[in-house]
Amino acid sequence: MMRFLHSSDLHLGKRFGNFAGDLPGRLREARHAVLGKLAAHARQHGAETILLAGDTFDTETPAADVRRQALTEMAHHATLRWVILPGNHDSLQASELWAQLVTEAPDNVVLATAAAPIMLADNAVLLPAPCVNRRPGRDLSAWMDDAATPEGAIRIGLAHGAVQTFSEDAAGAEVIAPDRARRAGLDYLALGDWHGALAIDPHTHYSGSPEQDRFKHDRSGTALLVEIAAAGAVPAVTPLPTASFAWRTLDLHLLASDDPNAALSALLPELRDRRQTLAKVLASGHAGLAARTTLNRAIEHAAPDFAWLDLDDTQLATECDVEDLDQIDRAGALREAADALLAESVDTNNSAGERAIAAAALARLYGYAQQVSQ
Repeated sequence: MMRFLHSSDLHLGKRFGNFAGDLPGRLREARHAVLGKLAAHARQHGAETILLAGDTFDTETPAADVRRQALTEMAHHATLRWVILPGNHDSLQASELWAQLVTEAPDNVVLATAAAPIMLADNAVLLPAPCVNRRPGRDLSAWMDDAATPEGAIRIGLAHGAVQTFSEDAAGAEVIAPDRARRAGLDYLALGDWHGALAIDPHTHYSGSPEQDRFKHDRSGTALLVEIAAAGAVPAVTPLPTASFAWRTLDLHLLASDDPNAALSALLPELRDRRQTLAKVLASGHAGLAARTTLNRAIEHAAPDFAWLDLDDTQLATECDVEDLDQIDRAGALREAADALLAESVDTNNSAGERAIAAAALARLYGYAQQVSQ
């Protein structure tokens, strides 16, 4: 039996500059904490090896503290072997990074920097395909087809990049053959680059990022426990939870008669879970000005409970009548502004984005008028 953990795309040191306050620091720390979680899973399930299939670091020049603290954490789990593959974000083109890693890596860290077999056990061989640069322009896993290994040995491939036409960076020039496992007689092909766990076939898997960094995949991060009974056997692959944060896209569809407060409350996670949740509410359907104001206030009220909460109401159509405008003002500059925004929001000569901006501005104006009148 060969048993190991497969992970990738830790992106240690990622800055998360699109967020403010202490959240970027919390997200960076969660990525570092993944190393301890991987080690705990490995010990619990009797795995001696952890394969990191590329993009362990977010950039080719990670800060010294990011690099050295990661190696220190790996060294702390000295009974485990960590195998680090260069990915497209931390490719071999970053010669200074890999020279530093060679110097600083503890004995239990293996740097898979060459397309050459690595013995993992007497009966298991690793065939790595390190990224030579960010855009290699060729299938770096092709060498595995002719790689010689001992007879009867379990063959494990390790690569980073796109299969067919999808990639985190939408690159298609360096496509990894989707049937590489079959061509190369691999019992398992451990892939990185796609940030959501994905099985290409029973022998080929993307582990996904253990800590999500975007709303694209809308699932919590995992690592994969892989168990291979013998050469030629179908591997048993079990996802294991690794994420500290949940990234959630919440679809909120409203009708004009709906209560936005009740509809939003039904979507939001439990109160205690919100601190570790980044949520984006996508509002669609129809709502009057009063309902839009209620929704905005509900979002503002709930936001402090979350790591991050945002409302995207560009797909929410505004229903408005004269009585709504009268509540803003019956005449004067405010009424003229309200009339103009309403006209902009329904003018089909404007783009959908422009109409949405006008509708949101009208709703905000309505909200301000309500606050002043209270």
